[in-house]
Amino acid sequence: MATLARIWRHPVKGVGCETLDGAMLAPDRPLPGDRAYGILTGDTQDTGDWQSCRYFARGCYGPALMAVTAETQADGRITFRHPDRPEITLDPETEGARLVAWTAAMYPDERPAPRELVKAPSIGLSDANYPSISILGLAALDALSLAAGVPMDPRRFRGNLWLDGLSPFEEFDWVGKRIRIGGAELEVTERIDRCRATEADPETGQRNVNTLAVLRDNFGHVDFGVKARVVTGGQIATGDTVAFA
Repeated sequence: MATLARIWRHPVKGVGCETLDGAMLAPDRPLPGDRAYGILTGDTQDTGDWQSCRYFARGCYGPALMAVTAETQADGRITFRHPDRPEITLDPETEGARLVAWTAAMYPDERPAPRELVKAPSIGLSDANYPSISILGLAALDALSLAAGVPMDPRRFRGNLWLDGLSPFEEFDWVGKRIRIGGAELEVTERIDRCRATEADPETGQRNVNTLAVLRDNFGHVDFGVKARVVTGGQIATGDTVAFA
């Protein structure tokens, strides 16, 4: 029987991750607080709507960002940490410029510079243009680690819900099906194709594994995890069982 082993959210797209013990999911909404903000780069303007990931600061372009962790405080402020940068705590509603400057110091000079912290629309700022929650299997992570010859940190994949008790990549067979986790029901929509962000070690922010080549050479694809939409809202928590709805 599969169980929900870990819950992760990423308050700012591409910048920082934190763990949760539980969450209340709502229909057609992302995981609460996940990708609630994003840092636009270059001359990209905020439209108030969902925009493609290519317009935002992210680990694919700046691998150092993969080593950022986040901790949301009770008052809504967020603390960001990185092994090579001073810790910073700020209110994203009013102090976005501070986070932009902090991030820019780690971003490659050859890329369009981080410019503005913007608030996500109600559907969130995941890489999908609909309110998605990502689901990944720990067995797939183990299989990938074995193929790569090094332990693969789950933070490389910036996923939301990590499941234990599956066979490797079993979640791919769920596309088009509905599952129940705790009090919520989700419809699995598609597989997640991966980018170079996964090549960076989340401890250091340095690229050290050609993850895409390992996936392609050993499994015949560059996919890892699946996207899902919340159909019926409800409380989820680590330890919940996972079953077909």
